[in-house]
Amino acid sequence: MDDGTGAEQLTATVRQRVSSALDADAQSATALDGGEVGSVYRVSFRDRPDVAVKVDDSPLGIEAAMLQYLDRDTPLPVPDVLHVEPELLVLSFVRGDGRFGERAERDLARHVASLHDVSADAFGFPFDTLSGPFSQSNPWTESWIDFFRERRLLPFARAARDAGALPATEFDRVQRLVETLDTRLVEPATPSLLHGDIHPGNAVVADGTVRAVLDPAIYFGHAEVDLAYVDRLDSIGAAFYDEYRRHRDLSERYFEERRDVYIAFHALENVRFFGEDGLPRLDNALDRLGV
Repeated sequence: MDDGTGAEQLTATVRQRVSSALDADAQSATALDGGEVGSVYRVSFRDRPDVAVKVDDSPLGIEAAMLQYLDRDTPLPVPDVLHVEPELLVLSFVRGDGRFGERAERDLARHVASLHDVSADAFGFPFDTLSGPFSQSNPWTESWIDFFRERRLLPFARAARDAGALPATEFDRVQRLVETLDTRLVEPATPSLLHGDIHPGNAVVADGTVRAVLDPAIYFGHAEVDLAYVDRLDSIGAAFYDEYRRHRDLSERYFEERRDVYIAFHALENVRFFGEDGLPRLDNALDRLGV
């Protein structure tokens, strides 16, 4: 039985490391409900603002680089990167009230539309980024469909299969989907910068306003990938899409023909992350696609 000693030792270690990194006396470290990767703490001081701290053995330097890119080159609000070293990432702490209503939906839609207006000459990114704890390869590619096939669907399916999370039956179904992408997807007019993991849990909201967006998995792709990620959640509804359409075009054929392709990919990501619990959602999407 855990008597809490291990947790106390861990928070003490976090306080010590952050104190050293910031040359400041950390008074307390409180565990937060973070993402699925690593442990997250709020660290408080006597004479400086609180910080958020992520501790993990994943490549936190890449997460820091993604946040710095978003801060430098986009209008998306993100926490400031204060310090990064192996297994430790220190960010500014952004306060929220946790209330995600229609005002926040619309504000998130405005931020996502603005992010999608950031473009590039091809699909990919200047460096390989992360999806959760896993590297995602981003070589510049002229065709969106080729990029999505060769750098997203196939690598994630093979990795999930090799890890024992994706059974052979589902892997074969994903392969059949891959073979039909040319008839299912379209090339966007221009690449859009994607957040890659956009949902209310990754948005810090206060008074109906998005104060910061967390846990990016960025690259230049088709904006519909982000929209499908949003669409899988009951907490996001018509207000989000109504506001998004005020800023960017959204084809009805996305809902009719392409949404389930991207939902299947997001479900595949979850299978890779979490195992067989994600299989029903993947199967349902593949059923709707008829593969």
